[in-house]
Parts: sequence; structure tokens; C-alpha cells
Amino acid sequence: MSESKNKIEVINLTKKFGDLLVLDDISFSIKKGEFVCVVGPTGCGKTTFLNLLCCLLEPTSGQLLIDGVPADPQKHDIAFVFQEPSSFPWLTVEQNISFGLDIKRKSAEERKKSVDDIIALMGLERFRNSYPSQLSMSSEQRMVIGRAFAMHPDLLLMDEPYSQMDIKMRFYLEDEVIKLWKATGTTVIFITHNIEEAVYMAERVLILTNKPAKVKESVQIDLPRPRDVSSPDFIRYRKYITDQIRWW
Repeated sequence: MSESKNKIEVINLTKKFGDLLVLDDISFSIKKGEFVCVVGPTGCGKTTFLNLLCCLLEPTSGQLLIDGVPADPQKHDIAFVFQEPSSFPWLTVEQNISFGLDIKRKSAEERKKSVDDIIALMGLERFRNSYPSQLSMSSEQRMVIGRAFAMHPDLLLMDEPYSQMDIKMRFYLEDEVIKLWKATGTTVIFITHNIEEAVYMAERVLILTNKPAKVKESVQIDLPRPRDVSSPDFIRYRKYITDQIRWW
């Protein structure tokens, strides 16, 4: 799926709030089309890390490069999916998914094709003309995820988007995201505290240390898809990553 070219480069990224050092000299790269999960102890700075990546915060030092140039929301398409559904309640499903494409002034033909493709991939055909208030939480989150992928962003950041779902619904939505990722080739950074979710979804898992956070290890997940959470190899990866977070 992923190519050899680096799409994202994070170079010596450091963030302080006053005297408090939260992120300490973080460096890593992500290939074009790669799906990377980021895990770490509670309170290690994952949210700060995400806010730096999406340019909501300025780093104290260091750089985030996209295609070799500094990340700039005015130049690059950086999309987000947060923990809480972030739909526009006054727009239908179709209009929500089309929203970013409208802002980017894509042609009517491009908008229609992208929206139709996403609606089909996400199984939202019968909800096309529904409003968010008429949807279940899981359907609304599918719509929000679809809206982000419809942009074919340079970088898609996902911050624990299933944290409020039950286990059955989480697995369903995880599979939906993998299907969209494969279809679009988008580069994804997925923040999660759920190790099983990380091993299930990622091509690679970045493990952060306790605060001040550094990248402790990068773990390549060499498992076929669809992944079997009960397989010995899956359990081995899950245990290894859990142990790296637990012991310092």
C-alpha cells in the first residue's frame, strides 16, 4: 500500500509550555499512503502532539514537513477526525461529505464522484438526504470519517474517534476506516490508547514515552489483513507494545 517516498517528516519537534517540557526532540517520518498509530501512557502528551501536527500549536523548536516543505494549512490539505462527532447539523449527509470539497472549489463533477464514492464505501446510501440528528452515533461518525477521506488530504489525523463506541461498533468502524484508507491511499496518523486497536489497524505503531514524550520505538506490524485478533502473532504484537508502555 505505502510507497517509498516520505510524505511526512517530523524533525526534532519540541514543545514547552513555560518551563514544562511536554514533547522532547521527536523525530520520525511517514511514507506516502502509510497508516501509523501513535500510542503511549495516559497524559504523555498525545493531544499536544496531535495539535502540533495539525498546526493548531506552534512548536517551541523543530519542524513538520509535508512533501519536503513546512506544513501550512493554506497550502496543504490537513484533515481531522476527533473523539466527538463533528458534523454540521444543518447539512444533510451528502452536504456534510461535500463540505470540504465545496470549500476547495472542486468542480461539480469531482464533488459528485467523490461524494458518491464515499457514500457507497461507507454504506450511507439510504441516509444521503438525512440530517445528523436523524442518525445513530455510529452512522454520524461514519459520515464524519467519510467527509475527511473525501478530501484526499495530504495528512489525515484521527484522535481516538471510537472512544465512545462499544466493542462491536468499534470493530465495525475500524474495518470501515481500513476500507476507506485502502481505497483512497490517504496518509493517516491515528492516535489511540487502545493497543489492540493500534495492532489491528496500523502498518506501524509509534510508542511514546512518559512526559516529556519522546518516540521510544517504532514497531512495524507485519500481519496480513483482515487481521485475526486471536492469532498468536497478533497477541504477541499486542503484548510487546503493552509491555513497552508499561515498563520504562
